[in-house]
Amino acid sequence: MDSAAGTGRRRQDEVYRAGVYGRRPLVPTAARALQRRARARLGARAYAYVAGGAGEEATQRANRAAFDRWVLVPRVLRDVSARDTSVELLGRRLPAPLLLGPVGALELVHPAADLAVARAAASLGVPMVFSNQASVPMEECAAAMDQAPHPAPRWSQLYWSTSDELVESLVGRAEASGCDALVVTLDTTMLGWRPRDLDLGHLPFALGKGIAQYTSDPVFRRLVRERAAAPAPTEPGAAARRDRQPRPTLSAVRALVGMARAWPGPLLDNLRSPLPRAAVETFLSIYSRPSITWADLAWLRARTRLPIVLKGVLHPDDARRAVDEGVDGVVVSTHGGRQVDRSIAALDALPEVVAAVGDRAPVLLDSGVRSGADVLTAVALGARAVLLGRPYAWGLALAGEEGVRQVVSDVLGEFDLTLGLTGHTAVGQLTPDVLRRVG
Repeated sequence: MDSAAGTGRRRQDEVYRAGVYGRRPLVPTAARALQRRARARLGARAYAYVAGGAGEEATQRANRAAFDRWVLVPRVLRDVSARDTSVELLGRRLPAPLLLGPVGALELVHPAADLAVARAAASLGVPMVFSNQASVPMEECAAAMDQAPHPAPRWSQLYWSTSDELVESLVGRAEASGCDALVVTLDTTMLGWRPRDLDLGHLPFALGKGIAQYTSDPVFRRLVRERAAAPAPTEPGAAARRDRQPRPTLSAVRALVGMARAWPGPLLDNLRSPLPRAAVETFLSIYSRPSITWADLAWLRARTRLPIVLKGVLHPDDARRAVDEGVDGVVVSTHGGRQVDRSIAALDALPEVVAAVGDRAPVLLDSGVRSGADVLTAVALGARAVLLGRPYAWGLALAGEEGVRQVVSDVLGEFDLTLGLTGHTAVGQLTPDVLRRVG
C-alpha cells in the first residue's frame, strides 16, 4: 500500500493483513465494545473508579448526547488522496489534533499504569499529559518517552495543593522532565459526589494508589516525615475512641500493605514504618486547595517558563478572563462528567468559549470523546485539539501498552479517514460549515 495513503488506510491494511493469518485486533475497535470488554475484565472498584461520574451521571450522558446533536455533511468529487492531519499547538507540530488526557490511579487497571501509556504515546508521537494523580512518577514516564526514535511531547497536569512549596516543586519537576506545558486543573478543588465510588467505600488515594507524584517529591516526603514525627493530638475523648477501634480485617491489612508499597523503599521496612500511613494522611490533607482564585495565576506565572493551560473552563467569561490574565490556552472540560452533575456538556460549551477567546489562545476540549469522528466534530466546532481519556484506559486494562497503542492508533486512523471521506485534506479546512445541528 502507498506509504502516503494516510494513517487510516495504513491502520486498516495492518488489521486486514493480520486477519489473513487469523489474527484479530487485540482490543475492540469500537468504543462501546471496548468498554464492555474492559468491564468484564476489571474488578468492581477499578471499573467504578474509571467509568463513574458525579451524581446520577447526567453530565456524562450529556457529553455524549452533545456529540449526537451534530452530524457531518460529506462533500464529494474532491481529490483527497493525500491528507495532512497535523496541527500546530504551543509551538510544536503534532501528528493529529489529539493528546492523551490525564487519568489518575491507572494502577487500578494495569500494573504498568502510566509507564505503559507513556511508551504507547511516544511510539505514536502523540502527547501525553502526565496525571497529577499518577501511579508512576513523571520522571520515569519522561525517561521512557525519551527513548522513542523521535522526541515525544509531554505535558504535566497540576492540582493546586494547599502547600505552595509543593506546587513549586511539582512545577520544577515538570520543567526538568521536558514538559511543554502545565495543565492546571480547576474543576477538582474538591472531589465531586461520585456514588459508584461512595457505594463501594473506595477512594484509591486513601489506599496509597495514584499518589506517586507525591511520594517521589522531596517536599512532600519532608512534609510526611514532619507529620510522622509530630506528637499525636490530645483532643478530648481521643483515648476512648482508640479503645473502640474495630478489630483488624483482611481489607485493612491489604490497605496497609498497599500503603507500604506506595512509599519508596523495601516493603518489609515500610510495613514497620509510620511513613506510608503518614504519606496517605498528608496527601488527603493537602491534596487540593478550594481557595484558589485568579490572583494565584500571577504567582504561578512568576515561577515557571512553561505555557499555562487552564483545564475545566466552561463559561465564556472565564475563558475571556483567562486569556486576559495571560494564560496560554484553555481546555473546555467537565472532567469526564466526574465533578458536577447536570453541568453543561463540554461540546455544548465549546462554541461560546471559542468565540470568547478568538485567536488569542488555543482552545482544547475533553469529555465525551470516544472516536476519530468525535475528534473531527470537536475540531470543526473550534477546538485546536482534543484530549482522549477513558478509551485508552480501557485499552490499557485489556492489553497494557499494546492495548493503549491500538486504541490511539484506531482513533487516529478513523480521524484521518473521516477527514478524507468528508472531502477535506487538512485540519485547517474544518469549520462549523462541515456540520449540521440536528437536535
